[in-house]
Amino acid sequence: KYRLYYRLSTGSIRKGQDSSPAVGNPAQQRWASSLPMNTVVLFVPQQEAWVVERMGRFHRILEPGLNFLIPILDRIRYVQSLKEIVIDVPEQSSVSLDNVTLQIDGVLYLRITDPFKASYGVEDPEYAVTQLAQTTMRSELGKLTLDKVFRERESLNSNIVHSINQAADDWGIRCLRYEIKDIHVPPRVKESMQMQVEAERKKRATVLESEGARESAINVAEGCKQAQILASEGEKAEQINRAAGEAQAVLAKAEAKAKAIRLLSDALTEQNGNAAASLSVAEQYVSAFSNLAKESNTILLPSNTGDISGMVTQAMTIYSTLAKKNTTQKTPSADEKTPEEPGSHSS
Repeated sequence: KYRLYYRLSTGSIRKGQDSSPAVGNPAQQRWASSLPMNTVVLFVPQQEAWVVERMGRFHRILEPGLNFLIPILDRIRYVQSLKEIVIDVPEQSSVSLDNVTLQIDGVLYLRITDPFKASYGVEDPEYAVTQLAQTTMRSELGKLTLDKVFRERESLNSNIVHSINQAADDWGIRCLRYEIKDIHVPPRVKESMQMQVEAERKKRATVLESEGARESAINVAEGCKQAQILASEGEKAEQINRAAGEAQAVLAKAEAKAKAIRLLSDALTEQNGNAAASLSVAEQYVSAFSNLAKESNTILLPSNTGDISGMVTQAMTIYSTLAKKNTTQKTPSADEKTPEEPGSHSS
């Protein structure tokens, strides 16, 4: 067996090197096994299908392994490889929906699933699938704009595979994948796309900068608001604490003054209380007289300023009069009758 260069489209000659040039692209040609001779006992390699004709009519497909054929009557007509085949789809021009001319090439992955259909259903399966891939790709690109061609590349590949499988089912071929390799756009369109990208980036930068300034202003305003709220709450708490302190101070002063009055009243009821009161009045008079000129330049003096004993006597007379008045209000008069006790009566 020799590994020779051949085309599937050659129906009459299946071994040796094909002298005719390849249709479309040399990549459509591939290496495969040459047509073996009928030696009665044959060994078919794995992942190959040998199509046998008996007296010019399809007889059977030899499976991998040991096989027996009748000389002269049986002839091996086709050898199909069941491996996955990779075909380079040549570059072609197509027009998008927005009238932009594109140069696109791709790679096609296929496999023969039915050797009988691949042998008798189409003259050249690989060439037929390649042409179908090219026409389908041009048709699908015509439905998309230039921007969507780049964004929906995966969707475009899947649509092409689906369209190829619908037509290649009668040929016994299954398209596994289709991948777009390169997309070339005209130089002017490329320059405009670059300018569009730069403008879009500048727009995004401007938007981001404005959003940053907006967020910064909002944060500053929110901070000022919180600061004013906290300051007012602090001032409120300060006023409450100050009022509470002043109230407590007033209560403390009142309690201290009441306690002093009680102590003074107790002291006046004791022996020599009048003398102590006279001494206290005299001390207060001297203290007040010494502070007359400290508060203002205008001073009003009584006629008997130096008569301390007279002032003390006058103060004690006022005190005695008030004390007698209070005693009179507390003691009931003789004219008031005492109410009779319950149960008593006159005889």
